[in-house]
Amino acid sequence: MGEVRQSIIILDFGSQYTQLIARRIREAGVYCEILPFDHSPESIYRKNLAGVILSGGPDSVLASDSPRPHTSIFNAQVPVLGICYGMQLLAHKLGGCVRSAEAREYGRANLVIDPSSLLLKGVESPTTAWMSHGDDIKEIPEGFQVSATSGEIIAAMEDNQSHRYGVQFHPEVVHTSAGQSIIENFLFKICKCKGDWTVSSFIEDSVREIKEQIGDRSAICGLSGGVDSTVAAVLVQRAIGNRLLCVFVDNGLLRKSEFQRVMETFKEHLGLNLSGVDARERFISALENILDPEEKRKIIGSEFIRVFEEQAKGEINYEHLVQGTLYPDIIESVSVKGPSVVIKSHHNVGGLPERMDLKLVEPLKELFKDEVRQVGLELGIPKRIIERHPFPGPGLAVRIIGEVTEGRLAMLRQADAIVIAELREADLYNSIWQAFAVLLPVQSVGVMGDERTYENVVAVRAVHSIDGMTADWFPIPPEILGKISSRIVNEVKGINRVVYDISSKPPSTIEWE
Repeated sequence: MGEVRQSIIILDFGSQYTQLIARRIREAGVYCEILPFDHSPESIYRKNLAGVILSGGPDSVLASDSPRPHTSIFNAQVPVLGICYGMQLLAHKLGGCVRSAEAREYGRANLVIDPSSLLLKGVESPTTAWMSHGDDIKEIPEGFQVSATSGEIIAAMEDNQSHRYGVQFHPEVVHTSAGQSIIENFLFKICKCKGDWTVSSFIEDSVREIKEQIGDRSAICGLSGGVDSTVAAVLVQRAIGNRLLCVFVDNGLLRKSEFQRVMETFKEHLGLNLSGVDARERFISALENILDPEEKRKIIGSEFIRVFEEQAKGEINYEHLVQGTLYPDIIESVSVKGPSVVIKSHHNVGGLPERMDLKLVEPLKELFKDEVRQVGLELGIPKRIIERHPFPGPGLAVRIIGEVTEGRLAMLRQADAIVIAELREADLYNSIWQAFAVLLPVQSVGVMGDERTYENVVAVRAVHSIDGMTADWFPIPPEILGKISSRIVNEVKGINRVVYDISSKPPSTIEWE
């Protein structure tokens, strides 16, 4: 058994910025996890816990039904940092006074720093920070000192004896100019973190853990051809060698020529023990007359598992199923966001059937997308595979709004291929996080030649992002959009209109379903 890694636990009270806290900590080389605010103390106080962060949130600590963690958090033997709602919670529970502000403070604020502050050490005064709160602190608890102010607002407080710290602003957002320095002060000066969580150490730890989990048995991996499942497969192969069987299922929901391309690429360049399965008919049949996106995901997830279970039966006894589930998949599928709701089920998470003969192995479930790409490069996976845009597990089924049919799939495949081809031709593909076409359940009037048409509408979506948790729409130049639109309308029978999606995440998601 290896040494248990140092970790920071973030208790989430529903802030839209919680994932950014985790990103900043990971960027500093420290491992962290996000847990719901009411998680049990037993799972929080693990070996080598270095500190706890209480996130912000939309509630007021003055409300009787506001979210509260287990009382042991306030007596924890490790440093605790409260951010926004988390700071107010510390003040409220430790004997201070929180008041309902007359006006909500939102946006940039100038902070005046106490030079004796340990948490804000090295931060120039004044400095700019991002505020987003209604309540604020009228009186700090006994033993604390005010370490920053914004006008009449107490912007930060600390008690270096009990190692309790609070900031009213959000150090995790880019609008707080010294935000990363403040987070690193907490990590290194207060929690005494080593900052030794790296891609190489992750691979080493993962290989050891996979060997322990699978033992001398065999595993089957659902390979999609995307980055996540590819990295998961190569990582598990490093641990157990040819006892891993990779199965690539043609479910009829893949991009144009995807099945043949993946089979050739992965056998030739990665040397994986790979088997291809033609399951197009069973997936398309199962989706007949299904309109609800959640139901689509669950049906597809269930069918995948059944295919893998069938493949696992034979001379070799495969007991484990390897999946490329990522941390954002878990965050968005299972409500680890404290009081917030599930956004959508990921087919690896919320779409799994209750009865499953195979035991799950998810070596990437602690990682964000960009971290997975770093791991892939470290494992020697070719860059052209690592740089591929994300593709949803349920495939084109969640890019067809409404019923999935062979005809609608054929239209979308051709339109999507045109989008990608034109972005590559314009040398934009690697500047974009994800780009694709969506077939809408809308028909519109058009004119082709001298005839009136009443045909389908396609939406083009392109975003830039770091980890997929937040995203902004990508400004594809008008002339490139024009070429994409012209080609789709002229080359894809059944489509007479193309629109461009300029929504960001949040409030939208990247995929339409």
